[in-house]
Amino acid sequence: MMNNIKRTVMNIMLTTGAALMLLAIFAVMSGGETITVRTFFEIFGANIIIHLGLILTKKIESSYAILEFLLDVSLILAVLVSFGFGFDWFSSVPVWYLVIMVVVIYAFGVFINIVRIKKDADELNKLLEKHKQKNTGTSKN
Repeated sequence: MMNNIKRTVMNIMLTTGAALMLLAIFAVMSGGETITVRTFFEIFGANIIIHLGLILTKKIESSYAILEFLLDVSLILAVLVSFGFGFDWFSSVPVWYLVIMVVVIYAFGVFINIVRIKKDADELNKLLEKHKQKNTGTSKN
């Protein structure tokens, strides 16, 4: 339980940082000058809501990965569009850039999860191999 909370907090911080970096890149490229502290907290709040929503969407089981992907991306876009209208983000950041940010950050998160799962699987395989060697009394040279 505590590990899940720790992972969720870490993911919120990671996605908030990624969103702020992409927003800063956009600001530099479009001639913008600053990102306000208020914007940081708005993005942070949006990420909290997004990650809590993603916890809920993970409880919905589907045999179609594309359906889960669409559900997750739809949730993220709904939160960000709502925040965008609520905090007037679209006066300085176009909707298309927000959509690109969502896809880039979501894809990065999926990549990180794949790497983490592969690492966990490799560790499990090593433990199983050690257990197998211990039970058979043989060792590899």
